Amino acid sequence: MTDIISIIVPVYNAAKYIRETVESVLAQTYSDWELLLIDDCSSDSSCEIIDSFTDPRIRLIKQPENKGAYAARNRGLKEAEGRYIAFLDADDLWEKEKLEHQLAYLKDNNAGFVFTAYEFANSDGVGNGSVVHVPKILPYKKALHQTIIFTSTVMIDRNIVTDDLITMPHIKSEDTATWWNILKAGYTAHGLDENLVRYRRVSGTLSANKIEALRRIWNLLRKVAGLNVFAASWHFCLWAVLATWRRIVKNK
Repeated sequence: MTDIISIIVPVYNAAKYIRETVESVLAQTYSDWELLLIDDCSSDSSCEIIDSFTDPRIRLIKQPENKGAYAARNRGLKEAEGRYIAFLDADDLWEKEKLEHQLAYLKDNNAGFVFTAYEFANSDGVGNGSVVHVPKILPYKKALHQTIIFTSTVMIDRNIVTDDLITMPHIKSEDTATWWNILKAGYTAHGLDENLVRYRRVSGTLSANKIEALRRIWNLLRKVAGLNVFAASWHFCLWAVLATWRRIVKNK
């Protein structure tokens, strides 16, 4: 397994955003990476746009059938040749120092799992100035109600965290479920409190649906964390308070 960073991007009808997302990877100050774009049977021009890039580090991998983001990320993990795994959603953007700074932080802390701060952005990818800051350390119990690990900020060392833990389950909010499973296994998430990612908030996405978000977090607490009703309720209330606070700060 080489020391390159394998960047995994699930793609489904992302023609509106994918060019800019790929360009944010091409602009990275750290150059030892491979970009695995896993197309989940898009019906738009996503694949044509990806094919227009000639950089040999970019690989388009087509799923034989539409199975969702969890399966696309897992396919990317199987195809990845690098020691390090970084996740990026098809509509999000990285600042140019993201990989360089995060990998250095991972190595300096001898960490297997690092995530960063991020900024909310509009549909044009322009940051609105509201940055979600992250703690230096996030253990499992705090992660249950402090769901601030955003997928496009995550980097994992496969020499420390095994692929079976990185593999995402077939469940709503599969990314959060994966982070919880990793932490539950005894690993600690290390937070780099540097704004290196722009999280594009697109109207109509799953994360924008507030009622669905409530259902997802409750389902994760009961089925993934395996908490009883009382413990799940406690973490759920804490999560709601913190989520509301982040939204208030974001809208200031």
